[in-house]
Amino acid sequence: MTLINTLVDFARTGRIGPLICGMPLAEAEDLLGPGRPHPAHVLKGPDIDGYPYSWNGLRLVVIQRTVSGIWIDLRPGSTVKLPPLVLLDSESFEATVPREELITALDAAGCRHEVDPVLTMGEQSSVITQPAEVRAVFSLPGRNDHVPHRDRHYLNVMHKHTA
Repeated sequence: MTLINTLVDFARTGRIGPLICGMPLAEAEDLLGPGRPHPAHVLKGPDIDGYPYSWNGLRLVVIQRTVSGIWIDLRPGSTVKLPPLVLLDSESFEATVPREELITALDAAGCRHEVDPVLTMGEQSSVITQPAEVRAVFSLPGRNDHVPHRDRHYLNVMHKHTA
């Protein structure tokens, strides 16, 4: 399984393996191991809502101890780690995904997508997949991002969350 396969599967299904929005945090931690809670959880306790638990490049947003959002964070030009449940047989991977590469992969997989007008502005663009409603957000590289083409949009994050 490659990173692009993982991203396309997430875009098509809205899930990452057994991870889905609506599952209990305890069940997700059984699958992933204990997450690193946001400092707000540490200060105010586990019942505070809307702050993520993270496993390197994977974040789960939690409301009432239930997963309400799944995020894959990428930083173009860097190496990122994802838990083995997300990307099998990989401790780390190259996190540079050009917009064109992901769009081509979505098209090849028959995954419908459209421009997301809510998250498309300025130097940022976004697509939302159907029917899973996963958002992929792209932007031009930052000053310290080491990428081959500085004028291309690269994937920064893919995410899904419930209302």
